[in-house]
Amino acid sequence: MPKGGGAPKMPSGGGDALARAATALIGAGAVGYGAMHSFYTVDGGHRAVVFSRITGMKSTVYGEGLNFNIPWFERPTVFDIRTRPCNLQTLTGSKDLQMVTIGVRVLHKPDPSALVWIYQRLGLNYDERVLPSIMNECAKAVVAKYNANELLTKRDAVSADIRKELLARSTIFHILLEDVAITHLAFSPEYARAVESKQVAQQEAERAKYIVIGAQSEKKTIITKARGEAASADLIGNAVKKNPGFMKLRRIEAANDIADIVSKSGNKIYLNADSLLLNLLSDADEKISKSVEDKKGWFQK
Repeated sequence: MPKGGGAPKMPSGGGDALARAATALIGAGAVGYGAMHSFYTVDGGHRAVVFSRITGMKSTVYGEGLNFNIPWFERPTVFDIRTRPCNLQTLTGSKDLQMVTIGVRVLHKPDPSALVWIYQRLGLNYDERVLPSIMNECAKAVVAKYNANELLTKRDAVSADIRKELLARSTIFHILLEDVAITHLAFSPEYARAVESKQVAQQEAERAKYIVIGAQSEKKTIITKARGEAASADLIGNAVKKNPGFMKLRRIEAANDIADIVSKSGNKIYLNADSLLLNLLSDADEKISKSVEDKKGWFQK
């Protein structure tokens, strides 16, 4: 026991060993932390910007692969520079004051050379901060230049104008646009009903026009047919006047047709030859010829 009854003192060598062990442990942890956070990987389609606690944002944009930074003093931020879509649907008015619902889709990406500027002023969600407002404004400005009918018939021109306006506005924010397209275009129910009524009226007018054309064609057909029948009657009359034997030929043809029909019928028919025009040996033709000759003599007197 030490004199004075005090607590026993530990050897000085043991305290130094403990201090050295703690120092070594802290040093190993620091080295491990530094080794772990001294490198970072930038994936494909990405770029990185670095913030320094001493100098602020560095002007360098770091590319894909393994990059070095000072732990705690520097903090890397990775940007996705691949093309992404942004969709917007808005209600606006046309030049003739028709309400139009238009949907616009934009394919965009940040300018890789201006990522430091974008991070300092807009942040990682730059597209959510900028694109909806400028897309809405540009779409409304362009639609107001066209009538409702022109929005349908000149859709390519409308899309090109919207693209032109968006390119001019997005360049200010270092946002690159790869494609601008109109994905949806709809009018108010009242205008849609008016357009439908107009189309129906046009179709009815076209149908009426074709009906008139058909009636005119039918009229021409009837007139032509009547003229043909009249000419045929004149020719038959002239043939009878010039040659009474023409009636005999007609009677023979009619008798031939009647005989053919009767022969094919399963029923028994009892009719006289005069009714069936089969009495070819009668003196009917002679009477007709005599009457024609008498008329000729009467006209000669």
